[in-house]
Amino acid sequence: MAGVALLVDNITVEFGSFRAIDALSLAVDFGEVRAVIGPNGAGKTTLLDVVSGIAHPKHGRVIFDDTTDVTRSSESDIARAGIRRKFQKPSIFEGLNVHQHIAIGAQGGLRRSLLPGQLATRVDEVLEAIGLRDLAQRSAAELGHGQKQWLEIGMVLASNPKVLMLDEPVAGLTDDETERTVALVRGLKRADRAIVIVEHDMDFVEKVADRVTVLHEGRTLFEGSMAHARTDERVIDVYLGR
Repeated sequence: MAGVALLVDNITVEFGSFRAIDALSLAVDFGEVRAVIGPNGAGKTTLLDVVSGIAHPKHGRVIFDDTTDVTRSSESDIARAGIRRKFQKPSIFEGLNVHQHIAIGAQGGLRRSLLPGQLATRVDEVLEAIGLRDLAQRSAAELGHGQKQWLEIGMVLASNPKVLMLDEPVAGLTDDETERTVALVRGLKRADRAIVIVEHDMDFVEKVADRVTVLHEGRTLFEGSMAHARTDERVIDVYLGR
C-alpha cells in the first residue's frame, strides 16, 4: 500500500505564552516505522497529543490516510478512524486477565462489530503477536513491567490500526525485554500500517526505525536514518552528546 499515512502540516501548538510546537511539518508513509526523538521539552509528546486529538493546534492541520482531516476531531473519532496510541505508562485493569484486555481493545476500536468466533480469532492473533498467548488467563496485575507494556501494545493493536503510535515502549525494560520488543515492533510492520515511536533508547530506535525525526524546541532539527543522526553535529550538540 503506497501513500502517506499521516501528514502533519505546519502545526503550531501554544500553551499560554509557551510555544510547544512551532510550524512543524512531517509526513509518515504507510509501511514505515518512524521514530521521533529529541531532548525533553522538544515537543514529542505534544505531537502525539495533537495526532490523537488530546490537543488541538493553533495553526496547521493533520491529514490521515491522504484524505481525512482529523485536526479538530475528538479522541474517540480519531481512534475509530484507525489511529491508535499506546501511552508511556501502561494503563491496565488489574481485575481482568490478559485475554479480556485484548478483547476490550478489539471490541472498543474496530470500525465494525465482530461475531464471537471472529473476536476469538482476533484475540488469539494478537496474543501470538505480543508473545503472551501462554499467559492469556493470567491476571494483568500479576504481570511484570515488560509484559504490561506488551499487553498495552496488544490492546491498541487489537483494533488493527492504520497508524500505531507507541510512546516510550521500552522505558524501564531489561535488555532482554528490550530485544523482545525490537522483535515485536518489527513483526508489526506492514505495508498498510505506519508506526510512530517516541523513544529515548537510541539503540532500540536504530534497530526498528526506518527514519528518525529529531525535534528541538518544537521544530524539526533533522530527518533521516539513525546512523546519519548519530553523525549530525546539530543532533550531537542538542541531544546525543559526544
